[in-house]
Amino acid sequence: MARTLHVLKGGDTALARTTIERQLAAGDAVTVALLPGATAPALPAGAPVHRVPDQWSYERLLEAVFEADQVVTW
Repeated sequence: MARTLHVLKGGDTALARTTIERQLAAGDAVTVALLPGATAPALPAGAPVHRVPDQWSYERLLEAVFEADQVVTW
């Protein structure tokens, strides 16, 4: 099982949502970090969403980058 961190900075989230749904269906552990100005896409259950810096500090985001097997920015 891969651990993937998706970092959303804004814009169209349709492709991100589709990718996240496929990864969850494959059994991957997916986490989403929303940077300031980003809106949360409608995601299926199982993908925790964290707002930076409200819920996660930038230091915590950096830790999550190194904890993940894959990091995708949108």
